[in-house]
Amino acid sequence: TSSVERVANGESTAGDETTASKEEENKTGLVKFGWVKGVLVRCMLNIWGVMLFIRLSWIVGQAGIGLGVIIILLATMVTSITGLSTSAIATNGFVRGGGAYYLISRSLGPEFGGSIGLIFAFANAVAVAMYVVGFAETVVELLKESDTIMVDESNDIRIIGTITVVCLLGISVAGMEWEAKAQVILLVVLLIAIANFFIGTVIPTNNEKKARGFFNYQASIFAENFGPDFRGGEGFFSVFAIFFPAATGILAGANISGDLKDPQGAIPKGTMLAILITTVAYIGVAICAASCVVRDATGNINDTAVSGMSCNGSSACNLGYDFSRCRNQPCDYGLMNNFQVMSMVSGFGPLITAGIFSATLSSALASLVSAPKVFQALCKDNVYKGLHFFAKGYGKNNEPIRGYVLTFVIAMAFILIAELNTIAPIISNFFLASYALINFSCFHASYAKSPGWRPAFRYYNMWVSLFGALLCCGVMFVINWWAALITYAIELFLYIYVTYKKPEVNWGSSTQALYYINALDSALALTAVEDHVKNFRPQCIVLTGAPMIRPALLDITHTFTKNNGLCICCEVYTGPRKLCVKEMNSGMAKKQAWLTKNKRKAFYAAVAADSFRDGVKSLLQASGLGRMKPNTLVIGFKKDWRNAAASQVENYVGVIHDAFDFELGMIIVRISQGFDITQVLQKSFHIFFLISESTINTIQSMHMGEFNQKLLEASTQFKKKQGKGTIDIWWLFDDGGLTILIPYILTIRKKWKNCKLRIFTGGKANRIEEEKLVMASLLSKFRIKFADINIICDINMKPNKESWKFFEEMIEPYRLHESCKDITTAEKLKQETPWKITDAELEAFKEKVKPSLPFYICTYSYTVDQMLEVISKKILPVARKGVVSDYLYMAWLEILSKNLPPTLMVRGNHKNVLTFYS
Repeated sequence: TSSVERVANGESTAGDETTASKEEENKTGLVKFGWVKGVLVRCMLNIWGVMLFIRLSWIVGQAGIGLGVIIILLATMVTSITGLSTSAIATNGFVRGGGAYYLISRSLGPEFGGSIGLIFAFANAVAVAMYVVGFAETVVELLKESDTIMVDESNDIRIIGTITVVCLLGISVAGMEWEAKAQVILLVVLLIAIANFFIGTVIPTNNEKKARGFFNYQASIFAENFGPDFRGGEGFFSVFAIFFPAATGILAGANISGDLKDPQGAIPKGTMLAILITTVAYIGVAICAASCVVRDATGNINDTAVSGMSCNGSSACNLGYDFSRCRNQPCDYGLMNNFQVMSMVSGFGPLITAGIFSATLSSALASLVSAPKVFQALCKDNVYKGLHFFAKGYGKNNEPIRGYVLTFVIAMAFILIAELNTIAPIISNFFLASYALINFSCFHASYAKSPGWRPAFRYYNMWVSLFGALLCCGVMFVINWWAALITYAIELFLYIYVTYKKPEVNWGSSTQALYYINALDSALALTAVEDHVKNFRPQCIVLTGAPMIRPALLDITHTFTKNNGLCICCEVYTGPRKLCVKEMNSGMAKKQAWLTKNKRKAFYAAVAADSFRDGVKSLLQASGLGRMKPNTLVIGFKKDWRNAAASQVENYVGVIHDAFDFELGMIIVRISQGFDITQVLQKSFHIFFLISESTINTIQSMHMGEFNQKLLEASTQFKKKQGKGTIDIWWLFDDGGLTILIPYILTIRKKWKNCKLRIFTGGKANRIEEEKLVMASLLSKFRIKFADINIICDINMKPNKESWKFFEEMIEPYRLHESCKDITTAEKLKQETPWKITDAELEAFKEKVKPSLPFYICTYSYTVDQMLEVISKKILPVARKGVVSDYLYMAWLEILSKNLPPTLMVRGNHKNVLTFYS
């Protein structure tokens, strides 16, 4: 089957994961990492970023030791819960490349995954800028000390940042193998730098360091720095906003899930251990720094405390230094003023500088790799068709070179800002939104109770995950409420966009599972609700066969069931059982997909049976669920009944009788050209699977002389907007109101809103006005708007001779004429041809011509004069089961609807379908 045919039949061509998996398996020379090198090292390096060395001292100076530790623990709480949720999702099936995007999209579906994937990739690209700017700030500090500033501080940061990101891009493009080797070297340097800091805290200080605020471990400094001292308009949450990006590296390992040997085992172990180790390190550095260094210091060794001066609780004063002038003018040293506190405290300052370089460059490198990998996975799924250009990979590891270039451009744009404190809060909300959805994914998958949710990682709880999601959302608003609103607005826009585009993917998401649970619960709840006349709605079984074969029949039914009632397109397969079942099973999904693709809110059902009638019987009895069961059967008029086999006519009429036996309403629809367009489809270059307006236009433009133009036009007539006209309703018998309800529903549809209702009903000649008033009053109570009411006075008159003669000529080929034959011959003919119309049956039928019609006509744009002209032909009684033969019945239906515009013959079988308030 060609790709065009697959799409037309509702089969997926995008996001075919099986094909992608096989392609990956067939590749040779792939570089795969274990949990230490692939996850633990990468996460630790990404978490130990720029904040550890050049911002943590400032954070603990602002918030104090108490609140500083709380800030670290709050961030750890968010990341730990997210880590648990990530571990649960990652161990619930095979994980390929894409990291957070892959986890969210396969759990919540493409709508959530597509929206957050784009945001998460962008956040990682911006994180590259943040880490590079942190690196550049350190270099500029060194240039200041040696008095070798190139232009000025801001521009020097931009220049150094640009050079750095170009070098990092070169390492990334070289391949994952080179990048992994670089990460290991950077980790070793980083660990030595952290150890160097702790060693420096116990090495006795000197006068120069004391002047800069470092006094080794002092209880008085610990006590002084324990409480907060927010300055410069900062507060708890603004400081938290600056620190939080330091915790965002937890997904660094998951983001390269496609390059891991065992993602299911590596992600949980590496991620959770990295969170534990880095949290301990952050808390240790924060407490040690705040226990050794005062908040403000002048750096002047001559600012010693004068004997006898009042210290007012100042720990520096008690230790012999007077930094009181820092209260009135800015100072350059201390926790609050010097971003290079760790270098000053350490045993060997250059090692801290090397650690800063290692931390910032490793984090930048990890983010520079993560962003393109996530973005490539998003583009491969073709969720955003315009971005498919970036899906292409190069080399044995399928490197996203195009994604690297895009990430480089985004990072460069933010490097030009050259302000670390400005960049950090921007990405905080993006990462928090990603974490919120990962936590919600875990909760949602657990809540949906899908049998497919079986994570190997057991140390999670659905309610903890929900709390984590709410915590992330709350923190977003507390950090920066307008940035949170913008983040959600972007996410909502992307969600709506993806939902509207409906990517052709099926990942078995928990959203699908929850749809099922909700539908099941609603269906069960509905069974406890008693039927009420106010809630009656037509719920139809439509005998369309394959829905694309009789589109007009589906369209007219869909007109009054769309958003209003149940519609089931049914097909009966007859013939050898195995062959029928095989054909039926192979077509079920395609035909339902056709309905969905053509925006028909209907279900498709099929049965295999020995005969058409037996199949319909099964459908009438078993279709539906609980209260959502069909109450009306819709069939097309059997136009070829005169040439059809007797068994076919018997089955057709039998279906009508069965519908009444099962207490269903009945609608027989007739149009002049008939409904079946199989012959057109077979001739239109085998376009058998797709009938839509665009296809019809294509067919009409290609050799239209070969096709039946009128049949094509008839097949789409109910898709078009109907012009001004009338819908004539022949309401001659109390069937509960179905005859008038169906036309009323038509008039409230956009395509039929220009049509008015015109009522025809029986009455007495001497009471025409009174009958009109009674009918108008009744319709007003029903709240049915109408244009006119016509009273038919001769409704009970027998057909005239001309009409009867026409009728007899129609049934002549099907008469037995037993009265003209001897008894033996007549009995033999009755046994051989039981379907033929006997003379006795016809005489009995003549006597029953008077009763009112049990079927009534609902016609579109039929004038009163035309209707009155044929009324004498139409008043014929319906055959009752076992009383009138099938052919006599079909002849009656034929004469009832012949030469009319599109006709609906409606017979209600309900006590009441209309209601009014007294």
